[in-house]
Amino acid sequence: MSEESNSNNGGNGGTVAVVSWTGGKDSCFAAYKAISEGRDVRYLLSFWNMNRQGAHEVNPDLLRAQAEAIGLPLIRTGFASYEEEFKKVVQDLNEKESEKEKGAKIDSAIFGHIETHNSLVERICNDLVIELVMPIWNQDSEHIINEVIDAGFEVILVSVKADLLGEEWLGREIDEEFIKDLRALNSSIDPCGENGEFHTFVLDGPMFKKRLEIVKSEATKREELWFLDVKEFAVEDR
Repeated sequence: MSEESNSNNGGNGGTVAVVSWTGGKDSCFAAYKAISEGRDVRYLLSFWNMNRQGAHEVNPDLLRAQAEAIGLPLIRTGFASYEEEFKKVVQDLNEKESEKEKGAKIDSAIFGHIETHNSLVERICNDLVIELVMPIWNQDSEHIINEVIDAGFEVILVSVKADLLGEEWLGREIDEEFIKDLRALNSSIDPCGENGEFHTFVLDGPMFKKRLEIVKSEATKREELWFLDVKEFAVEDR
């Protein structure tokens, strides 16, 4: 990371920001930290690969309900090139913001990356001439996961690598017992799943106005991954 990019961890209140959104703990916690620093987060940007089904993919209706529970609009779009589609969406949103308020524009983008993809998002933000914000970049995974738990987020596992974690881990809530059990099973597994060991979905937390509950789901296996296929869910008042 460049010195300019690393400077993004400080507060800069009043900026209009978008968040690269998967529905998982990293993007959610990064958004939470950015909002806590005074960032004006207005949009959640969710992208799905039109050429393959990724490990991050969840029921799109569940993802939309999550955004509604938080109270922010979700912009969800397919891509052949993540980089080009991200830039197009931000450019379109800039036009929308300018129409609502003269001179308003998206000037920062928040990402929940910890160790990977920094060169990609640096290039995207440089091309858009917006600030790159990475609140959990290069932080210790166990520290991050403990912060997520302490902040009160309710997070579950929605996909796991089948050669590391069995289907019984699907739907498991990330709490102190989770960390202990993960260590006991295999100490080499990153507590944040940073190496793709697992992916998560956030049901509730300090950003949320309402809470999500999984009502009906089933485990499905695709290639080397187990997925939690959510069939029914509910949105509850807090």
